[in-house]
Amino acid sequence: MTGYAFRLYVAGESERSSAAEANLRALAGALLPGGYELDVVDVMAQPELAEEQRILATPTVVRLVPLPQLRVIGDLSDPPRVANALGLPGELQEARKEKEAGGA
Repeated sequence: MTGYAFRLYVAGESERSSAAEANLRALAGALLPGGYELDVVDVMAQPELAEEQRILATPTVVRLVPLPQLRVIGDLSDPPRVANALGLPGELQEARKEKEAGGA
């Protein structure tokens, strides 16, 4: 198993669902060079999985590994905030540029 595993709960093939998956893949690809696992669950097709995890809104991403589990709800369109909320290592290129510009 890789160092990080996520489960993304979506509702069908909506624009928001697609955006959340693309945003999470881009973020994880940038910050987790060792790889990660991503399981996408459509709550319309597998409602029992959403009930089991008490998912009340979609899209919701759950960081399964490493523990503790962490959750973020929404389309994940704010990479620095999502990375922080999911406890991801490293720093995004855009956040680094903002810091450098602000610190000069």
